[in-house]
Amino acid sequence: MIRVAMLSRWHVHADDYAKQIMKNDEAEIVAVWDEDSKRGKRWADEIGVDFEPDLEKLLSRTDIDAVVVNTPTSMHREVIVSAANKGKHIFTEKVMAPTVKECIEIKDAVENGKVKFCISFPQRTFPANLFAKRVVSEKLIGDITLLRIRNAHNGAIANWLPDYFYDAALCGGGAMMDLGAHPMYLSRWLLGEPVSISSVFNSFTEKPVEDNAVSVIEFKNKAIGIVETGFVSTNSMPWLEIYGTQGVLIIGGPEDRVYISSTREDVGTRWVDKDELPKALPMPIEQWIAAITKGEHIEFGLNEGMELTQLMEGAYASFNEGRKISFSTLLR
Repeated sequence: MIRVAMLSRWHVHADDYAKQIMKNDEAEIVAVWDEDSKRGKRWADEIGVDFEPDLEKLLSRTDIDAVVVNTPTSMHREVIVSAANKGKHIFTEKVMAPTVKECIEIKDAVENGKVKFCISFPQRTFPANLFAKRVVSEKLIGDITLLRIRNAHNGAIANWLPDYFYDAALCGGGAMMDLGAHPMYLSRWLLGEPVSISSVFNSFTEKPVEDNAVSVIEFKNKAIGIVETGFVSTNSMPWLEIYGTQGVLIIGGPEDRVYISSTREDVGTRWVDKDELPKALPMPIEQWIAAITKGEHIEFGLNEGMELTQLMEGAYASFNEGRKISFSTLLR
């Protein structure tokens, strides 16, 4: 039985992670820490576990094997490095850290601590997205020329996101840093190494951070990726479009279906039945627990977390500097 401490209820997904752990027969929550003591104490009381206001004391406890990090993104480096140094296995909400430099510090601490690390990339477990990976890898629609992924909701105009999600000092950004992480990590997974990035962000609601955002990425294989996100789209549905030299793949839409059209005779043009799609992978929390208890593989760890931060750092540099950013010079 893995004994887990929940580190902060700051992120909107914190409750979801707690519920997933409580449903898993191989893990249990034993304590809570939060940078906001009142919020943390309330959460610990709801779960029925200890609340520890001192992070170092909590990380020093021998009855805690692992931690789930839901703190503000700006605190990730500090919290994750401390946990790794204490030998605790680590699960973290995306983004890993606001800068690649901080990610390198995290990577060094995790590797030196010899602990299991998983970052939450849930959309890489979905059957339709796994099918997209197969389409790209097996060139079922030829060489890829363009990818478009949209992921948006109405959190800023319907006012259901917490106010601190618009604090750049805590979050590292706005809609792109949060919701845009999903199309960002999918684009990197599907298309490989990025070469350059250009961003257009604005604030439709005039909040302090962007709530409407697009980044355009050029990849080493000459494909172009378009990442769209925002907090100002009502009834927005997820879309993933991949265009190649021999066809097209469309995922999403009102019916949330998969459509492929290819000039390859062995592929053809059709709606893809659900039973043709790959089996869903375990959710990130489940992968992490299985890695700790059984030594099983984690699909998205330190390297994938660093790749996402590289894209984010480039996206915000492009917006802030008003120019296309080359990844070869970003960190110089």
